[in-house]
Amino acid sequence: MKRVTLLLMSSLSLLIVALSVQAQRSAQNPYPTRPVRIVVPFAPGGATDIVARALTAELKDRLGQVFLVENKPGADGIVAIQDLVRSGADGYTLMIGNVGTNAITPVLQAGKNTAFEYERDVTPVMRLADIPGVLVASTQNFPVRSISELIDYAKRNPSKLNYGTPGIGNYAHYDMALFAKRAGDLKMTAIPNRAGASGVINDLLSGTVQIAFLNAASTAGNIQAGTLRPLALANHTRLPSLPSVPTMREAGFPGVGTIAWQGLFAPAATSNEVLEKVRSETAKALQAPSVQKILQQQGFNIVPMASLEEAKAWLTEEMSAWRKVTDEVKIEVSN
Repeated sequence: MKRVTLLLMSSLSLLIVALSVQAQRSAQNPYPTRPVRIVVPFAPGGATDIVARALTAELKDRLGQVFLVENKPGADGIVAIQDLVRSGADGYTLMIGNVGTNAITPVLQAGKNTAFEYERDVTPVMRLADIPGVLVASTQNFPVRSISELIDYAKRNPSKLNYGTPGIGNYAHYDMALFAKRAGDLKMTAIPNRAGASGVINDLLSGTVQIAFLNAASTAGNIQAGTLRPLALANHTRLPSLPSVPTMREAGFPGVGTIAWQGLFAPAATSNEVLEKVRSETAKALQAPSVQKILQQQGFNIVPMASLEEAKAWLTEEMSAWRKVTDEVKIEVSN
């Protein structure tokens, strides 16, 4: 019995020493101690990818570790979210997504057969940037110059007005469907284009569609050239580059039109210590001149958050708003 007790005490002593050594190593080698993956739910070159690559370059310089962007497009963000959730909650896999992948998709997929429960398994770290939206009109034999003229035209020409959307069930599709409903159940036809914003712009330039919600950055050149006509902005305020264009609120439609935010996310079980380190270092990276230059050139507004609690409250509010939108207008979205 005495021998057993001595063995137990010896084992306990070794365990205490091992834990002490591990704690010392952790203190000496704080997160991150190895490369970090940033999962992006889109192909390279889009808005979310631009934000991710601008940040990873700065985070690498700040923290001395490689931050590697991995593009995981598919299923409106589900492929990337599954990768994030399955990666483990150690802070070495993060995700940068947007309003579509990290608010609308979770709302539409809630209760369906996915390998995760979004609100249980994923947590927001911070909002990163906002991308103002704009409701634009084609100039190809389409005389409309304002929201009021658009409503009048749609009422006089039921089912003859086409609107563009980069796919079925994305936020631009919901935005236009919500506008049509609130403007008096206007009869308009959605024309999806799987080529994304560039495909919708081509449809507008050719006159295949007459109107569309797009982000302001992607339409800036065509607006300046006069080949697209801005009708209203999805933004909190008017843009300096478009001072005469009203916001949707000013035009009488508050809550219609999406500011296409970009956000940083992590597995929900990640420790608060690691999450706060990621949040604070990302906030500092957003203030770096190199990052600000890239994002401002794209017309993005930098909107870092001061705490993890603020991030959670923000995402809760966003998802609540999208539940209301998807209840108000029904769009058949394939699984």
